[in-house]
Amino acid sequence: MLIVYTFMRMMKLSDRVSIIHQLLRWRLRWDRHDLDYCPDGLEAGRFVSARAAAALVPDGSTVISCGLAANARCSIFYWAVREHYLRLGHPAGLTWISVGAQGGRSRVPGTIEELAVRGLISRYISGHVETARALLKLAESDDIELHLMPQGEMTRVIEAQGEGRFSLLSRTGVQTFLDPRLGGGSPVRGGDNLVRAAGDALEYRLPPIEVAMINAPWADALGNIYFRNAATLTESLESARAARRNGGKVLVSVADLVDHEPADVAIPAEQVDAIVVNPENEQTGGVPQRRYWSMLTPASREDAAEGVRKLRFANDLLGYTPARGAAQQAVARLGAALFARQVPRGSTVNLGVGYGEELVRVLTEQGLHEDVTFTTETGVYGGVPAPGIYFGSAVNPQRLESSAWMFRHYETHLAATILGFLEVDSEGNVNGAVRGDRMEDLVGPGGMPSIVEAAQTIIFIGGWMSRARWKVSAGRMRLVRPGKAKFVDRVRSVTFSARAALERGKRVWYVTHVGVFRLTHEGLVMEQAMPGIDLEQDVRAMSGAAIRVPADGVARVPTPVLTGKDFVLQWPEPGKQE
Repeated sequence: MLIVYTFMRMMKLSDRVSIIHQLLRWRLRWDRHDLDYCPDGLEAGRFVSARAAAALVPDGSTVISCGLAANARCSIFYWAVREHYLRLGHPAGLTWISVGAQGGRSRVPGTIEELAVRGLISRYISGHVETARALLKLAESDDIELHLMPQGEMTRVIEAQGEGRFSLLSRTGVQTFLDPRLGGGSPVRGGDNLVRAAGDALEYRLPPIEVAMINAPWADALGNIYFRNAATLTESLESARAARRNGGKVLVSVADLVDHEPADVAIPAEQVDAIVVNPENEQTGGVPQRRYWSMLTPASREDAAEGVRKLRFANDLLGYTPARGAAQQAVARLGAALFARQVPRGSTVNLGVGYGEELVRVLTEQGLHEDVTFTTETGVYGGVPAPGIYFGSAVNPQRLESSAWMFRHYETHLAATILGFLEVDSEGNVNGAVRGDRMEDLVGPGGMPSIVEAAQTIIFIGGWMSRARWKVSAGRMRLVRPGKAKFVDRVRSVTFSARAALERGKRVWYVTHVGVFRLTHEGLVMEQAMPGIDLEQDVRAMSGAAIRVPADGVARVPTPVLTGKDFVLQWPEPGKQE
């Protein structure tokens, strides 16, 4: 509550009232939908109701829904397909693909979890499944096949299908849980492996996409689709091309109609089979497209720090993201200080969820964000990445590209990435996909395998232990209550291979409550320790991983980094960056 109060004091009263009103309105209407709505006076057959669109999906077909997190959710299609199946028994036995997270953690309606009905889906393929809890329950009871794949390779295969190709060769995932030579691959629950070993690479494939479901801002009366005022593009353009190339159907939900603007057409009418006008379409969570947040669009000139404060305030009100206390903020400052030392100005940087969002907040408050180009795997290029449920969008983005474009761009331009972790082991391997032994503990690899394959500098940042309590007092970091070790002898599943990273000459660090570790050929070396941290009592005794120290000892983190008092972050002078 203290954090919420602090942000409230920093924001204008009018902004606070506006956000509260908008989110309250959303909460009261978030399951509202009219499956029969279709405006009069439009071309019949092209403009249809959501109910009619659902009837176009054949039994046994492969469907992809686009969007990520709260951005551009295909809610009206989820509701329509579910209702059609419950009423008529069709469409049944679908293979469903979602590249990014599209669930609501069984708390929010209008997500991919609406499809968690026995018989509706027979196979689910995704890069991130943590939020789709209802579908994980179906997998637990063997009612559906479940497959995990890296988001980058998924988007590239979707792109390839639009060109008549159905697989992709990539070094991503070698020596991880995705590598069939190590007993891995895509299947979690049944089904053929969608990943095949191919020399020193892996071959990824997806079944041919036959139905693409897309949430876009606008259409014109001719049936052209526009993404003006969108927060993300994700895989929408490539999915439409793939479905058409495969002889399938493209279904698009839009918020409203606009005048024809030939230069702005993103998907031409001849590539669209059906358009559903849904006035409740969202730009992002709680934000109707008709009243979109301009700060999430390339035309925005919002003060970046103010925009981030608004988004954090909205997240805190919704209660879907964890509050960060003094100890967590110290970890974020430590990561930001490391970033400034190790990542050159002018770099292209990828950001993951969690502590990475806090690190970027620090960089933004210190003004360093203007000297790097932040990106996310949704295709959002530039600006300041949005936190929490708005992840994937950004405040003041320079432009919006597709996910496939971004992952191709990473292959030649990605200097650094900031990612979270679930476990780290003695070799430096990272588990970012599996929390525990139960099906509901699955997270999925997300974009991590693809991103670490491209990045030259990798900063993992997260808690030293899970469910531990920390306190910052008298200029010291104190462990008040130990939790479960996250640094272990061997991770339960390898999402990031330390050996592969070292072979490729990558630079890797791990930032935690106790300090900073670096990956070396000898394993994990502790480079910096927070003030108050005891190497034996707080580090080695609380870790299952082997920790080494430099011959000249472990450097101490400066007190301002820990406390925030007199903390000033600057780029090193030219030639003095580590």
